[in-house]
Amino acid sequence: MFRKILIANRGEIAVRVIRACREMGIVPVAVYSEVDRAALHVRLAEEAYALGGSSPAESYLNIEKILAVARSCGAEAVHPGYGFLAENARFVERCEQEGLAFIGPPSRPMDLMGRKTTSRKVMSEAGVPIIPGTMEPIRDERDLRDAAAQVGYPLLLKASGGGGGKGLRLVRDASELASGFNMARSEAESSFGDSAVYIEKYIDDPHHIEVQILADHHGRTVFLGERECSLQRRYQKVLEETPSPFLDDETRRRMGETAVRAAAGIGYRNAGTVEFIVDGRKNFYFLEMNARLQVEHPITEMVTGIDLVKAQLEIAAGIPLDLKQEDIRPQGCALECRIYAEDPDNDFLPSPGRILHLHNPAGGFGIREDSGVYEGFVVPFEYDPLLAKLIAWGKTRDEALRRMRRALSEYRIYGIKTTVPFFKRILSHPRFLGGDYTTHFIADMEKETPIESSEEKRVAVLAAGLKSLWDARHEASYSSRGAVSPWKLRGRAESHSNASLR
Repeated sequence: MFRKILIANRGEIAVRVIRACREMGIVPVAVYSEVDRAALHVRLAEEAYALGGSSPAESYLNIEKILAVARSCGAEAVHPGYGFLAENARFVERCEQEGLAFIGPPSRPMDLMGRKTTSRKVMSEAGVPIIPGTMEPIRDERDLRDAAAQVGYPLLLKASGGGGGKGLRLVRDASELASGFNMARSEAESSFGDSAVYIEKYIDDPHHIEVQILADHHGRTVFLGERECSLQRRYQKVLEETPSPFLDDETRRRMGETAVRAAAGIGYRNAGTVEFIVDGRKNFYFLEMNARLQVEHPITEMVTGIDLVKAQLEIAAGIPLDLKQEDIRPQGCALECRIYAEDPDNDFLPSPGRILHLHNPAGGFGIREDSGVYEGFVVPFEYDPLLAKLIAWGKTRDEALRRMRRALSEYRIYGIKTTVPFFKRILSHPRFLGGDYTTHFIADMEKETPIESSEEKRVAVLAAGLKSLWDARHEASYSSRGAVSPWKLRGRAESHSNASLR
């Protein structure tokens, strides 16, 4: 097993990996940008090294800086978390050249799955059902119109080199085709540096369901059940649950076996997720494969009892899986809410700033919180605004829902806006409680008039009062100190404190 691992990420996922390393007797090494100098993952790691800069390009996306830190600190492996460089095949190649183990798949399957048109072609050849559409990127409007006529409307224009809703446009008829094509190409170029897009048949009222797999270096691949990921806003997942309330046992089994076949067909190793679109008749089609750990991995851990991060580390170290498919018997139900620093009342705009007060609800049986923040932490605007993930487990779906509602009611975070009220609304909606929802659920719910509770009004008033008090105190402090900004003094104090911790 490795003695020291560098974690090339930040926030709650870096904290999650640090904790797994500690339990396995591995020294975790953190890296940080200038604005993350006081971040929780920096404070928890045994060693932490500055990357400099504030933007992702200057820090967490800078391959050579990260590799230089790995060399200097004597790390034997790199864990990428998710996002940033987690699915960058070039980064995997550079780790391989440096003699560093990459905690994830080899570069070749990652590269294959990173290009959507290529992955569709490979999966089709492996006998995995794919959504009807084009196998090659569309380069000009003549090919576009010919392909659209063949696929039929409605259809999706999708970026070949990315995901997360970027470079994606729904086209309902021919009049929208040209403008949708130009917008999809422009967004794909700005987001991924690749303007290539392809066409996929649009499936009405779909479910987005993914299957977790583990594959070792000794020929064994297993699936660990599915996650229902249909609760999405603008193609971004916000709440996940397992098992899916929509699937039956036979469809669940066939999807798991298909996911294993898909992974084996590309020589995949380590943890990965095969994503499917499922129509109303439970026909399922390959969507994409995420060659990394998923944000929502904790709900699979809660029902299987398998630590996926530890499994990642063991597989990367060459240790065979000690699991057989018949050993994996998920128990109960689990849900995850992604707590973002966003304002649900203002079109979910990011809400960076200082956390004035924080009470975590991670207490009581069946509740877990994976967090990357603390009271007093300044949430930066440079990165994804994910603060924490709240997970609830129950013997039944109803019990898990009750626990999640209870935990959300205990959540207290003042100084910034969060998505906690948004989740309270979802978890009280009759359609969600009945398990009757598709990827259109949130868009439909947002058209309804929200009912603001008296508790939410009281919290809003209290938060506004605390912020006013905070501002007044620091304005007075600034006046009494003269030209020296208390924010600057605070930053120096934090820098000194962090230096001593490292």
